[in-house]
Amino acid sequence: MTHPVTTDVVRVHRRTLVVVSIAQILSGFGLAAGITVGALLAAQVWHSTALAGVPAVIMTVGASGAALVIAGLSQRGGRRVGLGTGYAVGALGAAGIVMSVWQHWPAVLLASFLMYGAGSAANLQARFAGADLAPTARRATAMSIVLMATTLGAVLGPVSAQWSGRIVETWGLDALLGPFVVACLAYALGALVLAVALRPDPLLVARAMREAQSASTHAQAAKNPAWRSRVAAAIVIMVIAQAVMIAIMTMTPVHMRDHHHSIAAIGGVIAAHVAAMYVPSPLSGWLVDTWGGPRVAACAGVVLGAAGTVAALANPDGIAATTLALVLLGLGWSLAMVSGSALLTQWAPAGIRTRLQGRSDALTTLAGASGAGLAGMVVSWQGYGWLAWAGVALAALMVPVAVVVRTRRADTMAPS
Repeated sequence: MTHPVTTDVVRVHRRTLVVVSIAQILSGFGLAAGITVGALLAAQVWHSTALAGVPAVIMTVGASGAALVIAGLSQRGGRRVGLGTGYAVGALGAAGIVMSVWQHWPAVLLASFLMYGAGSAANLQARFAGADLAPTARRATAMSIVLMATTLGAVLGPVSAQWSGRIVETWGLDALLGPFVVACLAYALGALVLAVALRPDPLLVARAMREAQSASTHAQAAKNPAWRSRVAAAIVIMVIAQAVMIAIMTMTPVHMRDHHHSIAAIGGVIAAHVAAMYVPSPLSGWLVDTWGGPRVAACAGVVLGAAGTVAALANPDGIAATTLALVLLGLGWSLAMVSGSALLTQWAPAGIRTRLQGRSDALTTLAGASGAGLAGMVVSWQGYGWLAWAGVALAALMVPVAVVVRTRRADTMAPS
């Protein structure tokens, strides 16, 4: 017998969406700093375009490890503990980046970028908090609401690069450190919001509801092998999307700077990209809840392929085509992350769902690290166009994965 969805559970779910969304708005500023000026800062500090992708590599490696830690803390103490810790460590990392550049401490800079990645891990994993208490048929929409909440901070973050840089210059700091000062404050406030307001914890409430259900139902579903292939496919979809998005996005500011575009222009393009990642999230969620995850995942592959094509063919002296490419890149990522997350949450057995969510994000961010690391070398050796075409080829793999998932029989499912 399933536990009825009581008014109290609905209330807690709505409160969760509000509180986590507020934290996501704040963390969006932190997320944007690394995207906007991380590669530029690295190229400036180490005097090498080939090393411009190093911060993204280190941040995503840090995010990968942090995803496992956040999932473990959430499993034991709830989302408030896990996500709050991730934001707090991200704030410390941002502060360390500012301090290490100011004092010329290269080793501390690398360690700080590693810690900074914890903030983005928490930002990404927060979407699962939106699904903890959501009705099964609305889980994708609930996750998409949390993703969309990142929009305000993530869009204003790149735009704020210019004025925050001017402010820190009056303090005697490099202008590229301005966004990281903003990130430190934003991540710290996000952690505080979760610590104070995310009560009761949605994951702990959901666990209590599951314990009231028949344990045999969960045990029988967990033993069924059907969920494994679906979960694996969901992870593959997110891994490919993250690798393509991170690789092209990381090197676009460097590509634009090489063609004499201003920081304001670069910030505007990245702001449009980030907006396309998060603003369409409710549409992505609605499509998944209406059409199903596999169909939307296939569409994501097509959109990401289109993004790479436009980026490869864009006139580097203009910004219109580059902006369009980055917008398509963000939209494709949104479709892939929402559809993949929904498939993972739908098919993973309830008892190990949180752990699998952490492993999924760890693999996804590692893929991003690989993409960022290779991106700098590819652009240095062959140019930005080659990187974009490589993204097209990789995105094309998403379509057959989605088709295979859709054509498999779904006569049994893991507990939802």
